[in-house]
Amino acid sequence: MSEPRRFVSPFHRPQFLAAAAPAGKAKLTHPGKAILAGGIAGGIEICITFPTEYVKTQLQLDEKANPPKYRGIVDCVKQTVNGHGVKGLYRGLSSLLYGSVPKAAVRFGMFEFLSNKMRDESGKLDSKRGFLCGLGAGVAEAVMVVCPMETVKVKFIHDQTSANPKYRGFFHGVREIVRTQGLKGTYQGLTATVLKQGSNQAIRFYVMTSLRNWYKGDDPNKEVINPLITGLFGAFAGAASVFGNTPLDVIKTRMQGLDAHKYKSTVDCAVQIMKHEGPMAFYKGTIPRLGRVCMDVAIVFIIYEEVVKFLNIVWKNN
Repeated sequence: MSEPRRFVSPFHRPQFLAAAAPAGKAKLTHPGKAILAGGIAGGIEICITFPTEYVKTQLQLDEKANPPKYRGIVDCVKQTVNGHGVKGLYRGLSSLLYGSVPKAAVRFGMFEFLSNKMRDESGKLDSKRGFLCGLGAGVAEAVMVVCPMETVKVKFIHDQTSANPKYRGFFHGVREIVRTQGLKGTYQGLTATVLKQGSNQAIRFYVMTSLRNWYKGDDPNKEVINPLITGLFGAFAGAASVFGNTPLDVIKTRMQGLDAHKYKSTVDCAVQIMKHEGPMAFYKGTIPRLGRVCMDVAIVFIIYEEVVKFLNIVWKNN
């Protein structure tokens, strides 16, 4: 005799389907984790790459109008080490370190906040939305952190290479700048900085998002990427951003230097550089910047991803 058939409600979902449903959706990163992981990554990265940043800034400030002090990258390093020792390549590190930690924290925190809102139903972020999230992250870091910190850094480095340095340290330099120029003295070149950081992060996150999606294919659950692959993708994204916005970086540096008073605006700065130095001046410092940025972006993304993996273990969230 056959067993009686059980009535199954049409509203009942089998347990294996309920359990399988979340499997197709990629995991989201909590913005709090992104802020913490980004800050840690930013601090470690700048300690490794600062000498190339120092050389890049020196070459950009070495205008053709005065006869140039340096004959190139090697000569700049040689003169600095001969005059101040190896530690001379780390002058101004404190000002950049104080800015690098909150800068990376704001960047990744804002990117994850925006990307969590813009992902599709499966949790995937396409490259176009990655571009927009990167743009938002870049603008946020420019206004909140980068512009004031970079202004102080450039003024500090420029001052230390003058005949009679007047800043005795980072905090003394900040006090003197605010005392003599007001708070706006730390926000010189804001337009150029917003353009530079916005385009920087838009390009980098667009490239990173595109490469990640290509690597993962149609499998949204393929979350774990080898750190070496992440570093390679990061270096490629960094190189793309360098060639995309070095002219903006040159203008920003000039607008934040001690000779910023020579320029009426960001546009005036660009016009004067073109008029007096020619178009190639917009690419001064490209080689040292290329090396630094590729290493910078690769290191930051590797450390960020690894710290997030660790935080996912110790910091559980829905």
